[in-house]
Amino acid sequence: MEWAISMITQYGYIAIFALLALGIIGLPVPDEIIMVFVGYLSSIMVLNYSVSILVSFIGAMTGMMISYTLGKKLGQPLVDKHGKWVGLTPKRFARVKGWFARFGLWTILFGYFIPGVRHATSYLSGLSAMPVRKYMLVASAGSLIWTLIFISIGYIAGANINFH
Repeated sequence: MEWAISMITQYGYIAIFALLALGIIGLPVPDEIIMVFVGYLSSIMVLNYSVSILVSFIGAMTGMMISYTLGKKLGQPLVDKHGKWVGLTPKRFARVKGWFARFGLWTILFGYFIPGVRHATSYLSGLSAMPVRKYMLVASAGSLIWTLIFISIGYIAGANINFH
């Protein structure tokens, strides 16, 4: 966690973009904590609130698109070859795909707020061959809501809490 905060204080917007993109791809990055911290830095005028939201949104969407593309290009062969090692049998995988076909759009939209689900929805969207435009529309709406909420929490808390 300290390394992420150090990266943001040292590299600013570039670090925010990179950390959120990598976190969405699935690396162990504390996404929500980063955004709350970014909101706090915006409240004390170290970062610009609007630019922080924009950069966070673009970073999250970059990670989502990379994950979608990986799911689309590499997903099925990986599941076929290695799925059994993580309990993803062909039967179970067919059930997951069926469930995702029914509830995938809602899962993408609200999955941002559930760690783990947020990461899996991108891969599943690509793997299930969801049309990229449909995916982008729902993923961008979820990403915007997600970044607005968490950065605003840090911004409001930072403006109302005296750390001295």
